[in-house]
Amino acid sequence: MPVGAVAAELLAFGVGMVVISGGEPLNQQQRLVPLVAELNGRGVEIEIETNGTRAPDERLIEADVRFNVSPKLSHAGDPAGRRIVPKALRAMARLPSSTFKFVCRDTADLDEVAALVEEHGIESVWIMPEGQSTEEIDKHMQQLVSEVIDRGWNITTRLHTLVWGHKRGV
Repeated sequence: MPVGAVAAELLAFGVGMVVISGGEPLNQQQRLVPLVAELNGRGVEIEIETNGTRAPDERLIEADVRFNVSPKLSHAGDPAGRRIVPKALRAMARLPSSTFKFVCRDTADLDEVAALVEEHGIESVWIMPEGQSTEEIDKHMQQLVSEVIDRGWNITTRLHTLVWGHKRGV
């Protein structure tokens, strides 16, 4: 679809903020720049959810895009070189518009987060418990909450899972 058609469809929702997510949006950032410019020009705020493996285009930064950066931890099973890109993480960490969210299941994951925070200068840290069911989320939340608070980080739940379960396309 042409950028104008996508922008028109999004603007028809009448919302003040659009979140761009799915796959890795920054793999297509050259195509996102004109869409972000169009939406920004209409007063719409933009947030991009990214895994932090690509540094953002300067034009996205200049457009005051917020970045929700969620690097994968080792329990995801991907090799470190595919999920942790130091140059990209440091670029994101320098932006005041970036927030980092880590999906964790136990305190060992929190130690891994702490190492990333230290190494890359990450400041705004949110921890989300892993889980595909209410029971799993509750279990991991209870294992994590005290230590997250002790470290001075933020904790959030998986609202989408608590509301819709494991359904896709809701």
